[in-house]
Amino acid sequence: MANNNIGPKRLVVGAHYGLKDWLAQRITAIVMAVFTIVLLVVFFGAREFSYEGWAGLFAQQWFKLFALVTFFALYYHVWVGMRDIWMDYIKPVAIRLLLQVITILWLVACAGWTVQILWRV
Repeated sequence: MANNNIGPKRLVVGAHYGLKDWLAQRITAIVMAVFTIVLLVVFFGAREFSYEGWAGLFAQQWFKLFALVTFFALYYHVWVGMRDIWMDYIKPVAIRLLLQVITILWLVACAGWTVQILWRV
């Protein structure tokens, strides 16, 4: 009896992230694109563009939250991409785990720094 590994009885291995990660990448990209469009509209619609204008924009609570959600979407987008790169190209498990932990720590630090910056304005 030959094991052809085809059909419903095939051996499936891996983390099974496929659709969830594909969807996460698309949704986070849409959030970042909408934020970029809003920034461009504000930038080109401003009469006088100065530090005070930027500070006034970021002083509004809705814009702070929108920026925070966008940056968190960016960090999740980066995590999905980097995790896939580490899983695809780094074969030794210990090195891959170390790189994933470093990536997580870096992204958490960036998220903390983002909150600190946004709420300082």
